[in-house]
Amino acid sequence: MAHLSIEEREAIQKGLWEKKSVRQIARELGRPHSTVVREVARNLPPERRVYTPRLANERALENRKKRGREDRLKSPEIRQYVVKHLKKRWSPEQIAGRMKLEGIDSISPEAIYQFVYAQVHRSGNGSVKPGKEDLRPYLRRKQKKRQKHGSRKGQRIFKPKGPSIETRPNVVDLRSRLGDWEGDTVESRDHAPGVNTLLERRSGLYLVTKVKDKTSEATKAAVVSRLAGLPAHTLTTDNGSENQRWEEIEEALGLDCFFAHPYCPGERGANENANGLLRDYFPKGTDFRQVPDDDLAAVEYALNTRPRKRHGFLTPLEIWSGAFGG
Repeated sequence: MAHLSIEEREAIQKGLWEKKSVRQIARELGRPHSTVVREVARNLPPERRVYTPRLANERALENRKKRGREDRLKSPEIRQYVVKHLKKRWSPEQIAGRMKLEGIDSISPEAIYQFVYAQVHRSGNGSVKPGKEDLRPYLRRKQKKRQKHGSRKGQRIFKPKGPSIETRPNVVDLRSRLGDWEGDTVESRDHAPGVNTLLERRSGLYLVTKVKDKTSEATKAAVVSRLAGLPAHTLTTDNGSENQRWEEIEEALGLDCFFAHPYCPGERGANENANGLLRDYFPKGTDFRQVPDDDLAAVEYALNTRPRKRHGFLTPLEIWSGAFGG
């Protein structure tokens, strides 16, 4: 039988005002007596004892939306898996992909988002429901508004500090081999010395190293110490002054350095994205000089064991080590 409409609820209110019996109201509506009894009983606030059709209708619509969807996920085991990996800062897409890869279950990323927001009143816009946990802080922040392509015009011509990315071998773009790296610097609070980051393009392996100061010597030392003994064909960086010892890096590691164009972070997009993930753990305002080395190493490991969609939800470390035939 169809749900009561707002017009029927208004007729119930009018009948109650006119002191009609519930049975008479039900007959006039062509509804079972029990339907009207339940409707009135559900919607008589103890403090007022007045039936209000508008509020009754809103409450019915809200309950209808939530019916049978409170937990959103199929079992306690799946919910535990999802919560555990959200707290490891995996995205819903990564969690869903990895569950399918491991043969645990097949769920959609949307189901995980719905599960997260079902813990909060007003579909995520209200307070946390009693006995529930607010999982929203573990989701990635919404991306800032993007500039339209071509919005940067009339920029001055520049001369890179070394070989331009325009001369970089095309094989680097294919991501078909291990050993093509992107480098960057993530600063501490108030532009204090921070960390050097390196991202291997094929696997997504991400290396984070503290630098003792903002000099090019410190950056060179960090890069050489982390890449020594690893496959290294190319390194692409920005034009920051910390990268001016590129020739010494080439000599120490036997690779070729290239410089991206200014204001073009997309030319080192993989590294920029990984730096954004790092900021999930160490937001702007962090002083990396105060971060223990063990904490930094733990975050590096967490990012390298987070599944990636482009790898079929294998992790960068699995691709790097050759696991699963990577």
